Amino acid sequence: MLTLTAATAGKTCYLGPAGSWTHQACLELFGPSDLAPMSQEELLSAYQSGNIDRACLPVTTSLVGATPYLDPILDLPNVRIVAEYPKMLGYSLLVRHGARLEDIREVFGHPVALDEVKPWLDHRLPQVRRTAVASGGAAAQAVANSEALDRASIGPRIGAAIYGLGSLVAGIEEGPHNVTRWWVLGRDMPRPTENDKTSLLATVSDADFASLLASFAGARVQILTIYERPAKTGLDSHRYLIEVAGHAQTDSLAGLLRKRPDIRVLGSYPRRY
Repeated sequence: MLTLTAATAGKTCYLGPAGSWTHQACLELFGPSDLAPMSQEELLSAYQSGNIDRACLPVTTSLVGATPYLDPILDLPNVRIVAEYPKMLGYSLLVRHGARLEDIREVFGHPVALDEVKPWLDHRLPQVRRTAVASGGAAAQAVANSEALDRASIGPRIGAAIYGLGSLVAGIEEGPHNVTRWWVLGRDMPRPTENDKTSLLATVSDADFASLLASFAGARVQILTIYERPAKTGLDSHRYLIEVAGHAQTDSLAGLLRKRPDIRVLGSYPRRY
């Protein structure tokens, strides 16, 4: 289990249903106690209203970049990222007990999961129908809710334990391996360590973007990644998630933020990759 520098007591809610990779991430971060699945709308609303202590959602992947959950997080008027958690995903073929490989006629999986296991499916199950669903948990749930033995799901092995399924084949990923990164949203900013990352949000026009980048260079703040997101105000303005090395309370970054009050701090937390 990964130990976070922020306080970890209290309820943690994750993007459900149970049996998803986000569920698996929370188990590895916090253990099984005080975890609860929620829909995206429920999760963000509960976090914003203060009804839960932490929320966990996947925000970026090595295959598709920003996930559909990133923009709703950036839309929150108050957010505090207290941890990140990157993990390379490995997939199992989950079935109802008694099903054999030759019985399978339909496979459920998240679109990214189906991409990763495509070479294996093309080789071992070329004729099966491939059905995209919202998550690995939803895929396992679909198989568990079917009385037939001709359905299988692609996802983490945790889905087998939760939905009473069996893992027919493990480690079937053969495509471009997907590293997914989750954010843990909490309340209090962790203290600086010797290896931190800070997530920042800036909305600027195209004409001012070069000046924004120059301010980081002038402050000697190392930019790690930049994700361009729509500002939703016009074509000549964009919202940028800028992630930098260091903590918001350290001298160089703190000095930059004093000079650029238009840059919003989303969180500083220990860097995991």
